[in-house]
Parts: sequence; C-alpha cells; structure tokens
Amino acid sequence: MTLHSDFLFKTIDHSFHPILEKVIQDQRLNEEEGLRLYHCDNLAWLGQLANFSKQKRHGMKVYFNRNFHIEPTNVCIFSCNFCSYSESYKNKEEGWELSHEEMMNIVKSYDDKSVTEVHIVGGVHPKLNLDFFCQLICDIKNHRPELHIKAFTAVELDYMFKKAKRSVKEGLTMLRDSGLNSLPGGGAEIFDEDVRTKICNDKCSAEQWLHIHKTAHELGIHSNATMLYGHIESYEHRIDHMLRLRNLQDLTSGFNTFIPLKFRNKNNDMSHISECSLIEDLKNYAVARLFMDNFSHLKAYWPMIGRQTAQLALSYGVDDIDGTIDDSTKIYTRAGAEEQSPKLTTEEITNLIRSAKFTPVERDTLYEEIKTY
Repeated sequence: MTLHSDFLFKTIDHSFHPILEKVIQDQRLNEEEGLRLYHCDNLAWLGQLANFSKQKRHGMKVYFNRNFHIEPTNVCIFSCNFCSYSESYKNKEEGWELSHEEMMNIVKSYDDKSVTEVHIVGGVHPKLNLDFFCQLICDIKNHRPELHIKAFTAVELDYMFKKAKRSVKEGLTMLRDSGLNSLPGGGAEIFDEDVRTKICNDKCSAEQWLHIHKTAHELGIHSNATMLYGHIESYEHRIDHMLRLRNLQDLTSGFNTFIPLKFRNKNNDMSHISECSLIEDLKNYAVARLFMDNFSHLKAYWPMIGRQTAQLALSYGVDDIDGTIDDSTKIYTRAGAEEQSPKLTTEEITNLIRSAKFTPVERDTLYEEIKTY
C-alpha cells in the first residue's frame, strides 16, 4: 500500500503542489494550508496523502489496546448542550453514582483478564472529591500494580482542585503520587471562545484545559487530546483548535495521541443540528494527520463512529482505533453512536484491522508495543 510521491503530484491540481512538497519533505503546514486542505474536494487524494504521511511513521501498523472503562457517575453540575450522557443532581431516577466498593469490584472482575488499562471518566458530581479519587486510585494500584490508570478529564480535574482549594500542580501531584498514570483528552471540545460559550458555557475554559494538560506534562503525566467536531464550528475553528494543541505539544511533547470526536445529536440540546457526513469524517482525519505533525498517533474512536467507519479511517491517516472496551462505556451510546454495545474481543479487533489490509499491533497506553499479530 506504499504510495509513490509522483502519483500524488499527478492526481491533484497544481495549486496543491506546494502543500504536497511540504508533506513529502516533512515540513510543517501553516494555518492557511490547513484550511486549504479542508476545502479540498478530492477526498481520494487527501486520503492518499494522509496515508502517505502515516506510513512514513508507522508503516502498515495499526494500534489497539486491551482496556475497560469505569464511569463513576453520570451526575454532572455542568450543562453542556451537546451532552447526552449527564443528568442533573436533582434527577435521582436517571442519575447514578458508583461507590468506592462498586468501582473496586469492577476492577476485580478483570483479575483473570489480560487488560493493560482502566479508563476512568464521568460526570462532575458535587460529592465526589479529590480525596475520594486519590483513595480509589491508590486502592486500584495496590490491587493491580501493573494496570495503567488513565483518569479524569480536565473538566473533572478543574472542579476537583477548586473544591479542594488546591492548585493544579498540587492536585495533579496528589493524584500522581496516588497512582494516576495519564489523563484522557476529554473536555477540550472546541477551544474557540465564542463557540465554547454557545455549547458549554459553564465548564472550564480553553486556557484552563491547556494549563491542566501542560502542568500534567511537566509532572511527567502524559495525556491525550481531543476535538469535538461536526456541530456549529467552522473549519477555521478546527484549525485554531489543532494549532493550540500543536503549540503545546511543541513545548512539552506530552500528548500521546489526537482523537477527533464526532458530534452525535441524539438526546441532547443540539439535536436540531444534523450530524456531519462520512465524507466529512474522513476528511477531518486526513487533515488532522497532515496538520498535527508533532502528534505521532491519530485515533479513530470506534465506539463513537462505528467499526466500519473506523476501518475506512485507517486509509485516511489513522493509526489507532482504541481498545476492546468490553461494553463498559455509555457516554456515546446515549448520544446515538452506531455501537450500542461497544465490545470487541482481541480476535475481533485484530480481524477488523487485518481486513482493512493493515497489521494489528497491541500497545500499552504510552504506545509501547506489546504484540504484533
């Protein structure tokens, strides 16, 4: 599947040749060039260019891991318009709150399984505080020391630290010393202030999100980065968002992967907005691969977009499709994602990758390779 660069020159309008030259020579694209790619109407060529860039880094490898999720609560003090998951604290019928014991029982249920990561995210519950989560992380680590704990979005952390009257550095140090290994990338949404005001006005700002991740990186805690796309944002907003992440990555090199997350319009306050097309999904992955040059990995989160779209995305610059999940998350199923019971066995996920003509590679959270299939 390796593509010769001459073919890329022959199959695109001459106006794109300067961009193509930059990609071939591993030179950084600027904002105007990123926007130019978003406006490219030759999707096949865009995918070929993104795949060309990916294969220079990773060859035919596509990564996955064996993981499971714990969602401590769906109760949340915030009211993001795009969210289909959270419930207000007053809604006792639809809200849930797991106890420390219940979450430890979930961890123990995987004692005989070869998982490498637990992913802990949920709503921002007013009663679940920093001390509670430090103890939970400590107990998980004591029970299974080798299990990588990836936990808490910047939104959860911002509230947690403010309630505990701790600085970001103090709070992250407490969590790290308790056993926290890395942060997920949720809560970034779109950084543009005007868009953010319209879709998630009461949660932490773009500056606060970036500050929390920057501080985590400085403390040796790696993290992921996300972007919620396909709602009211423009291409300019997407490029601005990715540029801010790219700039931080230049400073810290602390991000593991970039994960574009598709807006789903079921059961939320933005249901009147149509979801973007498959073509837009694939274009977005391709542009992200080409613009985010200092992010080695680009993930298509299969529970959100479905396994077939995730397969297609592997030919548009994506080199990772997340993990086995084990039907342990409801965040996107409640928003109308294709995968209503997100669970894949190792055999299923490797077959998914193989059938797209790529080589499955099991990884850990920090992308150390465990096994090539």
